[in-house]
Amino acid sequence: MGYTKSRTGPDGSRATEIKRVLWIILGLNLLVACAKLAYGLISRSVGMTADGFHSMFDGTSNVIGLLGMGIAARPADDDHPYGHSKYETFASVVIGAMLLLAAWRVGTSAFDRLMNPGVPADVNWISFAVMLGTLCINIFVTRYERRVGERLGSEILVADASHTGSDVLVSIGVIIGLIAVKLGFPIADPIVGLVVAGFILVAAVRVFRSANETLSDRARIAPEEIRGVALSVPGVLGCHEVRTRGPLAEVYVDLHIQVDASVSVAEGHAIAERVEKTICESLGQVTDVIAHLEPLDEYQKSKTAMQDAEGAV
Repeated sequence: MGYTKSRTGPDGSRATEIKRVLWIILGLNLLVACAKLAYGLISRSVGMTADGFHSMFDGTSNVIGLLGMGIAARPADDDHPYGHSKYETFASVVIGAMLLLAAWRVGTSAFDRLMNPGVPADVNWISFAVMLGTLCINIFVTRYERRVGERLGSEILVADASHTGSDVLVSIGVIIGLIAVKLGFPIADPIVGLVVAGFILVAAVRVFRSANETLSDRARIAPEEIRGVALSVPGVLGCHEVRTRGPLAEVYVDLHIQVDASVSVAEGHAIAERVEKTICESLGQVTDVIAHLEPLDEYQKSKTAMQDAEGAV
């Protein structure tokens, strides 16, 4: 037994939409990065330059996301019977590693400026215009990317949205640093650079944490929710041993269902198939279900009762 929802191939609507969003975000990130880096270097602002590097790594992560989605969207084959969807997760791990590198690069640069101040940053109205303009773009990117990512269950988009969300906080910090420099406190600039490095490090940890949930096969759906759907199918008298795993958008489910011991093999098989199809159709993120059929005798009743008692603790 087993029911598998039709997976989309490389040209499937989900993969196409994720790639389209990544292309849009890539263009905006490059625009933001170039603006910050160019004027950050001209004005000798460590904070603005650090934020520019952060945005540049955002663009690089978009490219990695596009490559990862190109592989993840491939259909299942003999070597990968469960499909290639985890490549989306692997791509997010690479993004996390790049964020660690960015945190180190920004942090060491800011620390060096803190120890060796040199010429203070030249802060003027252009500095504020660049930062405010790029801040508005980042706010739009964060809201747009997270909304689409949550709707599609895309780890790449959700992780990247969290990363861009940290950019918003970083940009606000840089603006505060520029104000402090303008007021006569040049040491605020490298301090803000260190804060930027900290935010990048936090973003990396969040990306790794999200990827770990998929790679470690953490449960994706509450067993009670699966059981509720299974028990709604006529003929199902009990359900236990519910397990879920996989990426957010492609969850695999296996469970045990119990039917009257007197039903025929054919009838029991038909009930199990209805359970598998109903779960797939009721829960959009589920793509594959395997139901193990059991007769509801005294032994099976005790197993279900024991599991119910454990779940209530």
